[in-house]
Amino acid sequence: MRYMVVIEKTATSYGAFVPDLPGCVAAGKTEAEALALIEEAIRFHLEDMQAAGQQIPLPTSKGAFVDVPLAA
Repeated sequence: MRYMVVIEKTATSYGAFVPDLPGCVAAGKTEAEALALIEEAIRFHLEDMQAAGQQIPLPTSKGAFVDVPLAA
C-alpha cells in the first residue's frame, strides 16, 4: 500500500506522520532519516493492527500545495 506521509521540519529535527494511520509517527535528524524511520513505523503499525485483528485502513489522504499571494 502507498500511504501519504507528512514531513515537518522543527528547530532540531524532522517529524513525520501518516494521516491515514493515527499514532504512526517518526522523527529523525534529517529528512531522509525521518522518511526511513516512518517507513519502518508504517510496517510495524500495520503488523500490529493485523495481529490485533483490526482492519487495515486504505490510503485515502492526498496532499496538494496552494499558492497564496502575500499582500505588500
